[in-house]
Amino acid sequence: MTKNQQIAVIGGGLMGHGIALTFARAGQYVTVTDPNADMLNSVPQRVSDSLRLLGADDAEIARALKRIELCSTVQTAVQDAAFVFEAAPEKLALKQSIFAEVEAYAPASAVLASNTSVIQITRIMEGLTTRHRALGTHWWNPPHMIPLVEVVKTEWTDPALADSMHALLADAGKTPVMVEKDVPGFIGNRLQHAMWREAINLVEQGICTAQAVDDVVKASFGRRLAVLGPLENADLVGIELTQDIHAQVLHDLDARPAPSPYLQTLRDAGRDGMAAGAGFRDWPRGALEETKARIARHLLHIDALLDGET
Repeated sequence: MTKNQQIAVIGGGLMGHGIALTFARAGQYVTVTDPNADMLNSVPQRVSDSLRLLGADDAEIARALKRIELCSTVQTAVQDAAFVFEAAPEKLALKQSIFAEVEAYAPASAVLASNTSVIQITRIMEGLTTRHRALGTHWWNPPHMIPLVEVVKTEWTDPALADSMHALLADAGKTPVMVEKDVPGFIGNRLQHAMWREAINLVEQGICTAQAVDDVVKASFGRRLAVLGPLENADLVGIELTQDIHAQVLHDLDARPAPSPYLQTLRDAGRDGMAAGAGFRDWPRGALEETKARIARHLLHIDALLDGET
């Protein structure tokens, strides 16, 4: 993979700064822009903090920061870019307006990518005149710690450009997975929210508490998911057993096409989640920060364990 390519990142928040540091660490040159001046100016400090959390020393942090340039406008950020990553909030109209501007100023050869969790890439890119070079790259939070990036093709995407994005991400140490059809939620969030739907239903129906759901996942199949995917597991136990289990249980799982009404019940009661002190469960002051730190420690530990196996 060619080094010292210019990678433009539109948005300097949690996702944007993580994308930027990932490519800077991989030997690419990164430009970052954000309409919020305070957010933009804080990128170097947040990159430094994130790299320290990853175990980087002062010399490595300095090398990465030298490869990141802050730009006050989209035009200056993208005008020489080989790849452009949009990392703006999950608002369709905003993303569409950003790509209209990007298309006007980026080189004709630049690959344009939207980082979105669930919005179909087709909807974001449908107004462009150069839709063949547009695709999705769904980075997972935190982007500098979670290996997966889903590369999402639309009906217009040039397969060769999708392959070039896949190669760029692999070179940066990510685990890119190609999504061949542009569907809401792509792969990861469809799987994740299928489980969430049933988890919510178990609580809604009084089958168990929210803590029981979380304890079951964390103390059973959750422990092996990092090394044994669901279809690997199906092959491990055998297709016949998988089919027999499904015949007994699938008919009883929640299959509602709309969000559970229990979610609105929680919201009406002011139970909006951990930041509010209560959601499915009650949370003490400081739980949000402690949970984020615990997740970071766990991800670093998992990486160290998996690296030791290679």
